[in-house]
Amino acid sequence: MCCSTWLTDFRTVATSAARYQQLSLNPQKLAGQCGKLKCCLNFELDSYVDAIKAFPDLDSKKLITQRGDAVLQKLDLFKQIMWFSYRDEPEVLIPMRVEQVKLHINACKSGNIPPALTPEKSPTKIQISKADYEFKNTSGEESLNRFDSKRNAKPKKSRTAKPFKRKPTQNDKRNSNSKS
Repeated sequence: MCCSTWLTDFRTVATSAARYQQLSLNPQKLAGQCGKLKCCLNFELDSYVDAIKAFPDLDSKKLITQRGDAVLQKLDLFKQIMWFSYRDEPEVLIPMRVEQVKLHINACKSGNIPPALTPEKSPTKIQISKADYEFKNTSGEESLNRFDSKRNAKPKKSRTAKPFKRKPTQNDKRNSNSKS
């Protein structure tokens, strides 16, 4: 649904709104039905900006440990989880709550470099269900043959070009009379 059906105030949309919301910067994916950047990006921007203020500022996007540097891979703004991985194991993501990351940063500033990143071990353990990271194939919801069925039972008319028959004009009649 296009935003023009429910929004009345249309502010200009910048790609920075997509960056804050961690969306792809592909203009084709960000364009609405009207062909312009989606107005709803501005509509939701304030909540994303407020949520990102709670996260620590990681200038280099990494945490230092004795095992090596852990690189920030992604943020979950609303669950307040940061996902890190080590350079030698980029496929192993380590989820950490924002509070835990802040404690890690403060420990590093005071000179106590932790041995390695460990996920939170408290009773309020981070619960990550398979649905959070599992690919969902929604292509099976629609039939691949849905466009193959004929809408009309009427056979299509042949569209082969027929020779164009021109009606004789007055000039043609005069020319044919003068030749004979």
